[in-house]
Amino acid sequence: MFRDHTLESAPAGSRPLIESTVEHLGHLPVAVARLAESPEMLGGFLQASALFEASTLDPLAREVVVMTIASRNRCRVCIAMHTGKLRRLGADAELIGALRAEKPPADARLAALRDFTLRVLETAGEVPDDETAVFLAAGFTTRNALEVVLGIGTYTMSTLANRLVRA
Repeated sequence: MFRDHTLESAPAGSRPLIESTVEHLGHLPVAVARLAESPEMLGGFLQASALFEASTLDPLAREVVVMTIASRNRCRVCIAMHTGKLRRLGADAELIGALRAEKPPADARLAALRDFTLRVLETAGEVPDDETAVFLAAGFTTRNALEVVLGIGTYTMSTLANRLVRA
């Protein structure tokens, strides 16, 4: 139903987004090719993703948020892509396996991050103060708490769109 756009077939607004993705990654992922149907969707995701990548959460923590959302939403392409990213970051097999299986990792700090991410979703952001305190006690900040919300928004958008287009 959703086509794999190329630079030539994509709507005009998606063409610069495709070009920058290919420059950055060296190839055009199927997800980007299909999301290119909507320049607004593709551009919105890429902008939100860039903001999340620029957050003060460290790269491994960002990937824990992403994999928590990807696994929860069962986005196969996201799980595969971010498993690769975790491996490039040097994450161990236990962490990757736990996140893919929707289980808390052995690392207490990362488990607190995963739990907080899920509680933000479960409570629609109204995480009880005592639970937020556990997140903060694990070494995160109130800024990080808001950055988790940014990650949730970014990767909820991505996972739902990727599932819709069967990426």
